[in-house]
Amino acid sequence: MFDRAKIIDDNFFSLLKNGNLPSSLSKLNLSDTNFSSEDIISIFESQVISRHIDLKSRDLKNEGKCFYTIGSSGHEGNAVFGRVFQIQDMAFLHYRSAPFFIERSKKINGSSPIYDLALSFMASSDDPISGGRHKVIGSKKLNLPPQTSTIASHLPKAVGTAFSIDHAKGLDISEKCLEDESIVICSFGDASANHSTALSAFNTASLISNQGGHVPIVFICEDNGLGISVPTQGNWIEENFKNRYGIEYIKSDGLNLLDLFNKTLFAEQTCRTKRHPVFLHMKTVRLMGHAGSDVELGYQSLKDLKDSENNDPLLHSSRILIENNCLTSEEILALYELSRNQVNHVFNNATFRPTLKSSDEVMSSISLNVDKKNLPENVDPKIRENKLGKEFKRLKIPQHMAKLINYGLFDILMRFSNTIVFGQDVAKKGGVYHVTADLLKNFGPRRIFDSPLDETSIIGFGIGTAHNGFIPIPEIQFLAYFHNAEDQIRGEASTLPFFSNGQFVNPMVLRIPGLGYQKGFGGHFHNDNSLTIFRDIPGLILAVPSNGADAVRMLRTAVKEAYKNGRIIIFIEPIALYMTKDLHKAKDGKWEFIYPGLNEESPVGEFKSYGDGRFLTILTYGNGLYLSLQAQKDIEKKLGRKIKIIDLMWISDVNYKNLLKEISPCKNILIVDECRRSGCHGEGIITNLILKSKKPLNLSLHAAEDSFISIGNAATATLPSKDSIVQNALNLVNA
Repeated sequence: MFDRAKIIDDNFFSLLKNGNLPSSLSKLNLSDTNFSSEDIISIFESQVISRHIDLKSRDLKNEGKCFYTIGSSGHEGNAVFGRVFQIQDMAFLHYRSAPFFIERSKKINGSSPIYDLALSFMASSDDPISGGRHKVIGSKKLNLPPQTSTIASHLPKAVGTAFSIDHAKGLDISEKCLEDESIVICSFGDASANHSTALSAFNTASLISNQGGHVPIVFICEDNGLGISVPTQGNWIEENFKNRYGIEYIKSDGLNLLDLFNKTLFAEQTCRTKRHPVFLHMKTVRLMGHAGSDVELGYQSLKDLKDSENNDPLLHSSRILIENNCLTSEEILALYELSRNQVNHVFNNATFRPTLKSSDEVMSSISLNVDKKNLPENVDPKIRENKLGKEFKRLKIPQHMAKLINYGLFDILMRFSNTIVFGQDVAKKGGVYHVTADLLKNFGPRRIFDSPLDETSIIGFGIGTAHNGFIPIPEIQFLAYFHNAEDQIRGEASTLPFFSNGQFVNPMVLRIPGLGYQKGFGGHFHNDNSLTIFRDIPGLILAVPSNGADAVRMLRTAVKEAYKNGRIIIFIEPIALYMTKDLHKAKDGKWEFIYPGLNEESPVGEFKSYGDGRFLTILTYGNGLYLSLQAQKDIEKKLGRKIKIIDLMWISDVNYKNLLKEISPCKNILIVDECRRSGCHGEGIITNLILKSKKPLNLSLHAAEDSFISIGNAATATLPSKDSIVQNALNLVNA
């Protein structure tokens, strides 16, 4: 009673031999479709192979040779999608898409889908997509970026990719990867359709379509009526999506290959010709539980289980094959057993393949990019001068950070034709702080455009457009808003090279105004002083400039890292320093800088030193540098010694070898971190200095309090200040 896998396997034999096959409401015959007998036999073979992979992987898991057995049983109808859609149509797949993978593989001579899947199930380092890091369905040659969880988090980037196709065609960028007439497929389960991330994707696709834009995507909801153990109301998906504006709804019977083929072909042709979103609703069943360890009798009745098992897609497909004289029952059983033997042989062989052993092997793909690009040439000086217009004459006049970043974006957009800037308010308004002012006027709405007020769709768009050769430079309006969508970076963008062995990357430079010290715009949401989220995401580059000139140099490096190496860069711009012009007193102009020359950059890991004192060194970044420089004279006066201040600049990629060399004459090290003490980067810096230094150091961390930020006169009360830096420096050396 508990081994439902064996019961399902036995049922196939007994019901087929007895001719007791399930009926269908659809009366379609093969002649009512554009299906050939070869089509349907090929699809059925893929369905059968997928079923035996599910059965075999369960056996191997019980033997301790297989690690992750979430299967496709009940969803075998998605083999039709593998047949109908073309390889140039990038597909972001549900985890029950092995039949799709097997069927699409047949479009390429010499492919070995069973072996590839076996290596993935076995977490073998020979796995051609993830190198043994996860059981994923993906392939570079099949145009399938790997998805690891697919609880809706892949939908926003699928929308971004779909949008990018016609967008890249219109801009005629040479870096585009997808063909002009291609479309995007994105499959998911019925429970995932309720997720806020999915709703973000549906809303964005609908909004763009409503505005006349093109989003050629087929959303495929594989509706088995369950989210692990929680049932989905029978008509919920249909009622929710059949009248959604801007998205065409199509319902199909996922158990009937003929109906599913007709509906899928219609969805494919509609999407490809009209270039608008289609929602293909595939009703089906789920067999063998959610995953290998799932015991369905804990939440489903035996009757419900038997009802689903009697609606096994393989039984429905067998009936269709027999009724249309494609195969006899004896031939079907022979194919079934032949596939079993083939899968068993291949999977048994895969158990002997090598696996990852060391941390170095596991980590080798975190920031790997196997397809690096050569950088484009610098901008022609005359084009640059004409583009900047009147602003060109002001490049040699010292400016504050906001204006210099604006100039930097101008030059980047001129040099890299595949860069696009988008986000809330960045176009006509030019951003809340006018950092993107006049970009729309000079580069047009294809390259500079506003996004809906939805951080998930903004970052998802960044990931998706990067799949098609763009280098996106999205903006999240405030640091606190990033947390609404942080999984798009943590769970999607940063994991892609890791789980694809560097075959897929989604480069971007994500600009985020943030941190504290604003004098007229307070409160937690506009003065968020926590960068902790970025500290523990592998592969990210975190940049925090402290002045306009360095911001430009770092931004150039960031875009180059994205373009050439496929990296994801989080570029935090301290809001309080955007318009700051003075350092020590009013109108001293010491925090305004001249725009750097076009060849000036700040390589990742580079830091900058101020002063050459050897008695005390302050390590800091962002607002901390500004405040430490203000405190420098007081500290030196009270100590009677010169000190050194180091701006770390690149917070995630500190070059500790060079840093220790720089501070080597000094024993007293004060770290000034404007972020909250618990989890701040200063904690990690102290740890690394202790572990890597060959001599004892007198270390202290001066960070912000573990508190949210207030408004009013107390807006900076919990943050490091000029006076508190002075006091902490004295306490350190006098301790």
